[in-house]
Amino acid sequence: MHKTLNFADHLRLIDERSTVFRAALAAAPDLDAQVPSCPDWTLFDLAQHMGQSRRRWAATVAAGPADTPPAGFEPGRGPVAPRGREELLAWSAESTELMLEALREAGPDRGCWTWWGKSLSPQTSGAVARHQLLEISVHTYDAQLTLGAPQPLPDAVALDGVEDFLHTCNATTSPWPHEPAVLDYHIAGGRSWRLRFDAQGARPILLPAAGEAPEAADLSARGTADELVMTMYGRAPLESLKLDGDRRVLDRLVEWVPE
Repeated sequence: MHKTLNFADHLRLIDERSTVFRAALAAAPDLDAQVPSCPDWTLFDLAQHMGQSRRRWAATVAAGPADTPPAGFEPGRGPVAPRGREELLAWSAESTELMLEALREAGPDRGCWTWWGKSLSPQTSGAVARHQLLEISVHTYDAQLTLGAPQPLPDAVALDGVEDFLHTCNATTSPWPHEPAVLDYHIAGGRSWRLRFDAQGARPILLPAAGEAPEAADLSARGTADELVMTMYGRAPLESLKLDGDRRVLDRLVEWVPE
């Protein structure tokens, strides 16, 4: 059983995953290669997105508590990345360090604007660090995939990422537009979560040990933590999980766009 990651772990792993991302950029024969998992982007586009996003979150964290994002937060906004490979690598490293500096200065509990206001993740710099680790890790996979050498997410990152995705991206107070349903996620040899959908929205809970769930789920999805994260982010087909029950629950979740 992996230990729960803390704020210091998130900062350390952001730095580590960002270094692995830049290693993929350095090894790429062609920065104009199309990214298979992000078909509208080249590898250069992915690198520019990564750098711009880190800089936007650096400014957001540094601004402190706010009801709205800072000016220029919209995706695609920000400085244009340099085209030269060495300059791009340096710009990418600087982008990551700007965000890490802002996070270190703020600490884990300082408030800031986030787009997940109605989720279970708090609007704090600590929650930003946690979700940024997941975003950076998935895009590092995208870069490795472009080179034909994708690697699974580190176990601790993937396990933390499953819970972060459930709390940040799935949890909502928007009414579920279908009949009530219960979906259980089980990590092989690890933790289990229950996601309940009804008129009050969707709320995940960490389940006790296997076999102690209070009621049967409409659908159970089993896999490694990496497999779960990859399906959540659309990087792997749902068939990569072992599904038991009503598959429509997961199909509807994938299609659902809460208000």
